[in-house]
Amino acid sequence: MSSFEKLIEIVKTLRGPNGCPWDKEQTLKTLTPYILEEAYELVDAIENGSLSDVKEELGDALLHVVMLSDIAADENAFTVDDVADHVGKKMIHRHPHVFGDTKVSSVDDVWKNWETLKKQEKEPSLSAMDTIPKHLPALLQSHKIQKRAERLGFDWPDTAGALEKFQEEVAEYSAALSDTAHKEEEAGDLLFALVNILRKDKINPEEALRKANQKFIARFRDMEKTAREQNQDFESLSLEEKEVLWQLAKQNLKGE
Repeated sequence: MSSFEKLIEIVKTLRGPNGCPWDKEQTLKTLTPYILEEAYELVDAIENGSLSDVKEELGDALLHVVMLSDIAADENAFTVDDVADHVGKKMIHRHPHVFGDTKVSSVDDVWKNWETLKKQEKEPSLSAMDTIPKHLPALLQSHKIQKRAERLGFDWPDTAGALEKFQEEVAEYSAALSDTAHKEEEAGDLLFALVNILRKDKINPEEALRKANQKFIARFRDMEKTAREQNQDFESLSLEEKEVLWQLAKQNLKGE
């Protein structure tokens, strides 16, 4: 028995008559938050560079694939073998330049073929935007929306056009600062325009912001550490004193 087959049997036992009460009561919907959590933990492990952590988190993600498939099998919908078979056939179909005679000369060609083939696989829809997941984080969803528009020929020819649009949105947001009814709408337009600039420069906004978040956290922790070493109560420090610690933290963590 392979390790994968053993995992399938473990899940069946957990969800069987004499299994775990928690596992037995799970449904596709109740597992949704855990799936999202595991995906983010896998990303963290990859970014941290620990292959042992990556292995562990991949295992957790695989466990959920097997668990969800077992739940579906109980409803006579599909099995984990069906899942593997489906994705295998899909990969072959969407890579005719590897498994067929289609010729491509660039990654852009690959993407165009991918979108065309993907559309053929789905039921006809009114919009090319219909297949973009609704529950993606907003920045990532915005990036996907713009990439989809780009592949269909609706895009700025260069970054200059996106920058000009961003500056226009900055002006509109500034004008709306005293207008509570429209301020949030203009803020959204401003973020959307910024994502457009990053996309044109091949930067994923979700990844860029996550890295910026981690950088801020690291610097803030260094500020708190320095304050403790100087026997200072961080919260009681003035903004000016905290700014001094911030600049020091930037120096301490430079290059990390």
